[in-house]
Amino acid sequence: MSRISRLPSSLLRAAACTGAAALALTACGSGSGSGSASTGSGEIKVGLITKTDTNPFFVKMKEGAEKTAKAEGVKLMTAAGKFDGDNAGQVTAIENMVASGVKGILITPSDSKAIVPAIEKAKAKGVLVIALDTPTEPQSAVDALFATDNLKAGELIGEYAKAAMKGKTAKIAALDLAPGVSVGVQRHNGFLKGFGVTDKDVACAQDTGGDQSKGQTAMENCLQKEPGINVVYTINEPAALGAYTALKAKGREKDVLIVSVDGGCTGTRAVKDGKIAATSQQYPLKMAAEGVKAVVTYAKDGKKASGYTDTGVTLITDKAQDGAASKDTAYGLENCWG
Repeated sequence: MSRISRLPSSLLRAAACTGAAALALTACGSGSGSGSASTGSGEIKVGLITKTDTNPFFVKMKEGAEKTAKAEGVKLMTAAGKFDGDNAGQVTAIENMVASGVKGILITPSDSKAIVPAIEKAKAKGVLVIALDTPTEPQSAVDALFATDNLKAGELIGEYAKAAMKGKTAKIAALDLAPGVSVGVQRHNGFLKGFGVTDKDVACAQDTGGDQSKGQTAMENCLQKEPGINVVYTINEPAALGAYTALKAKGREKDVLIVSVDGGCTGTRAVKDGKIAATSQQYPLKMAAEGVKAVVTYAKDGKKASGYTDTGVTLITDKAQDGAASKDTAYGLENCWG
């Protein structure tokens, strides 16, 4: 979609709600903001750009943004890539939102480095840009970051796994995300730190892309390499459920400890059912809600959010261990997403 300038707000809304090429960009709700904005209508516009609109994590993020925008009386514009990694689509969305007069943009970067030039252009036009969930590279490219402390999320499940093993020798499989992806690296390193080991102590490491079927294949490969694996770290709960399927096929599902990160509803139910021992729950709705509020504050008072805001993480398990503070699955299901 080409950039739009000097059009009446009604035409801007129509253009924003028209299908583009790479992204679906919508702003079809009517806000009634009372603060100043960059458009003549006096309404405050906030943009939200997620990696996709199908992943339950981002669906919950959008839900949080919509609810808060309505409560604040502002207009929310949303866009989502066709796939995870659609940097070109996110660049187009930023350009369209800036042209449509948003005061701030919330974004989960698909490519933490490649998106930076587009972000810098938006900031140069006075738009507040906040990263949600995934930091840019460098992190300082955005005004602020609202996200889970992924190192801590990994550390929590590492501490739990160590306590649950009660001194038994651990043979660890690490089902990771993909090389160089910051979220995956931080969770992996956090797990190792919490367990008190290094990569040299990992018997098998495989990338899964966070996908359930790839998680199953990865676990099958690890069992072939080291049949005695008794602890499985997974990047997220789909990968964990894939690992569980592979273990069940070998009759090993009851004697291998699986720990994970995310806290989605499906994953939390898997903890309740005993398929996953514990998971670190994160809160995408809170990320978006706090992001919208920060843009509204900027629009009304000119005060910019800055630095990193930790949106929280909680260890969820029904088999609590000494030295690993946790909440049960009843709490997890009350606060899950998806």
